[in-house]
Amino acid sequence: MIQVAILTLDQLKEHLAFTDDIGTADDALLTRLIAAAQNHIERLLGFVIEDTYGGVDQDPIPPSLVEAVSQLAAWWYEIREAAGEGHREVPYGVREIVTEYREFTF
Repeated sequence: MIQVAILTLDQLKEHLAFTDDIGTADDALLTRLIAAAQNHIERLLGFVIEDTYGGVDQDPIPPSLVEAVSQLAAWWYEIREAAGEGHREVPYGVREIVTEYREFTF
């Protein structure tokens, strides 16, 4: 099954406050970051977002999960170093959003 991104390229560009003069130079990178961020969020959640939300007889995809993917993809775009002073594992708020939707099993 091919997973569809819950965040569009245009939405991420809006989040990053891109202007028209930037053009499409980073589109491939941004698209890859969207896929990676969604994959990471889904692994933290313990489920595939589209399998749980947005389908027939399912609740719509929660905007906060879209925001978590957006924040993480933007963070990875802006902070390209893996380590350094002041770096955090993920942007503030992402784990809090994930925790609200996470399926815990014991």
